[in-house]
Amino acid sequence: MTASDDPAAPPDGGVVGGVVGGVVGALEEHLLGETPWLTQRQVAERAGVPLATANELWHLLGFAHVPDDEAAFTTADVRALQLTSDLIRLGILSQERQDGLVRTWGRSFARLADWQVALLASVAAEVGADPTEGLLAISDEALPRVQELQSYVWRRHLLSAGSRLLAERSAGPSATRAVCFVDIVGYTSRSRTLTDRELVSWLESFESTVLGLTVDRGGRIIKNIGDELLIVADSAEAMADIALELTRRGADPADPFPAVRAGIAYGEVVTRLGDVFGPVVNIAARLTSVARPNSVLVDLGTYAALTGRPDDEGDDADEHTGAYRFRRLRRISVKGYSRLKVWVLQATTPH
Repeated sequence: MTASDDPAAPPDGGVVGGVVGGVVGALEEHLLGETPWLTQRQVAERAGVPLATANELWHLLGFAHVPDDEAAFTTADVRALQLTSDLIRLGILSQERQDGLVRTWGRSFARLADWQVALLASVAAEVGADPTEGLLAISDEALPRVQELQSYVWRRHLLSAGSRLLAERSAGPSATRAVCFVDIVGYTSRSRTLTDRELVSWLESFESTVLGLTVDRGGRIIKNIGDELLIVADSAEAMADIALELTRRGADPADPFPAVRAGIAYGEVVTRLGDVFGPVVNIAARLTSVARPNSVLVDLGTYAALTGRPDDEGDDADEHTGAYRFRRLRRISVKGYSRLKVWVLQATTPH
């Protein structure tokens, strides 16, 4: 076999390409258990799954198209298809559930893998190792531990999600939740003054702080959308405390936490694959877009839940109830919603 016939040979005999190709090959064998030797059709045949289904799952996971005659798969891929087929046969995965679950896996693990590889590469650089050879050496030690830890975290979150589900009164896919968007004020101008590394560090610090405050108060971060975080909580009180604490910290000039604004809506949402949908989510997003820096806007549902009133029965523009103070604003019209009843939420006592 000549170098040109060898699929692992470096392009045009490049030395750098050869080193990288060799490390990638070693990683393939290490992570997949063996050197890839099966084509897509062979994988599908061995798993007893139609080729079209195998290709669809591959794409839903976020992987690039592989030529039909390329040996890019291993027996691990066969096993993955067999497990998927078992779940379909058992009635766990319908076509709709299959697409949603696999797509979610692909997005989540792709992001996680990017971060983990960057972490391992930076560790290799810190110890003075060659970026390619060092990555392979460190991954050999770290990845089994990372895999075990990921499994533990996943099971813990399964327990938490299962407990919430069992506590639900409704058997349907909808539930009453407080939804909040938190947006960094001045993100665009601030990001222009930072290097890529500084920007990543700043955003990670922001998300870490919000996560700690949210979890401590009974909330959950659903996802981040650029410089914005979507948070849910089972009660309006928990969400109000989260949003007020975040804006309080953002308004403190001595606190490095950035200035933020927040919008809260409370009501019935549709939950699916860990995400939330519906008008309540949309209203929270719209309120955030019109909120002033270091302020929290709430909708009628949140106001009613915090005050115990079904509507704004009082005539006063400013009122106090328990730990909260409300300042009623003129009704606002935002995209998709006209004349929303809105209040500025403030704390009557320091958090």
